[in-house]
Amino acid sequence: MDIQRSAPLEAVMDLLLDAVCVVDREGHFLFVSAAFERIFGYRCDEVVGRAMIEYVLPEDRERTLRAAAEIMSGEPKLSFENRYVRKDGRVVHVMWSARWSENEQVRVAVAHDITARKRAESMQTAMYAMSEAAHVATDPFELLALAHRIVADLLPADRAMVAVRNDTDGALNIAYAADAQGLPADALPARCLEFCEDIVRRGEPEMRALDDGEQWLGAPLSSADDRLGAIALKRRAGGPLFAVRDRDLLHFVATQIATALERMRLQTRLRRMAQYDALTGLPNRALLHDRIDTAIAVARRARGRLALLYLDLNRFKDVNDTLGHAAGDQLLQEIAQRLRRAVRDADTVARLGGDEFVVLLGDLTQAADAAHVADKIGEALRPPFVVEGRELEVSASIGVAHWPEDGDGTKELLLTADAAMYAAKRRR
Repeated sequence: MDIQRSAPLEAVMDLLLDAVCVVDREGHFLFVSAAFERIFGYRCDEVVGRAMIEYVLPEDRERTLRAAAEIMSGEPKLSFENRYVRKDGRVVHVMWSARWSENEQVRVAVAHDITARKRAESMQTAMYAMSEAAHVATDPFELLALAHRIVADLLPADRAMVAVRNDTDGALNIAYAADAQGLPADALPARCLEFCEDIVRRGEPEMRALDDGEQWLGAPLSSADDRLGAIALKRRAGGPLFAVRDRDLLHFVATQIATALERMRLQTRLRRMAQYDALTGLPNRALLHDRIDTAIAVARRARGRLALLYLDLNRFKDVNDTLGHAAGDQLLQEIAQRLRRAVRDADTVARLGGDEFVVLLGDLTQAADAAHVADKIGEALRPPFVVEGRELEVSASIGVAHWPEDGDGTKELLLTADAAMYAAKRRR
């Protein structure tokens, strides 16, 4: 087809906000209107004679060629969407209406820029997806892995990293790092963490191009009260450039991730408050009951045995009365530490309240094992405790209950162990 640009027709077409394009059977541009430069960044003389497919984002080329073949076979397309790479390296989303002219042997198409609409849709999709991920994830790592999938759909990158502040000292550590396929990324260079530290320190999203051509995009994970960390994306040299809208999109998603992380942390704290003693950090009565129930079920299946040791500190009230409750609390904390060191990692040391503790011993081979542990605990408590500059000698009365001999359930075992403890106290 011989494309002649008459002045009146050209003037009218150049007023259109959408770009009019004419492409020959081989896929080369024959004509583009003025709006093409606004949408794609290229002037008319820069693309005429060039292959249309060169400008399509590589991930979209295969389906774009399929659509072109369908159009040339006589099937018009009214709302075909794909992505192009602009002259400045940014990605633009385009919706095409196109048809084939058999007489002229050309495709005539109109390109409408839908990048802003896609961005709005992406934000809404990300918000819903993050809300679902927050409910599905059972731990922070799973949450971050799900968040990476969401981000990867919106902002493809060769590597994604999330750095999170340590609860202990506030230091920033890489909590998640993966490649484009979601596989773990090892041996991260120091500049990854440095970039995340800069983002957290500034509190603002940032795009950064390195001398070697790599591109970095990062955003802070900011909650209402704190900056929890940062998320960063890296594209290798030669890839599509990050744009301002990408920065804004990542910032939006980062806010959703931070909200989900904060909610998970709050739930963890509430769960711990409900299951652990605030003073000693030991499991409380509720968690102890749950663990005894579980241990009994395991022992029943394995035809094993277990035991409970019920401890009551002797004359602990004297410490509170003479040195005060602060000293008594310090003593309880140090006793809890010695008890934990005296048993196996798999055993449970719980505080029921006051000066009463229970030790759950699972997977025992014989009844004498419990007595051996009771003796070991007695020895662990024998060295004096130093509280507020004073040496205190502490002992405990210990009662033992065995499963299955002394009860079939949690309540029966605790009552039996409690009674045995009081019997031991009376014998002192």
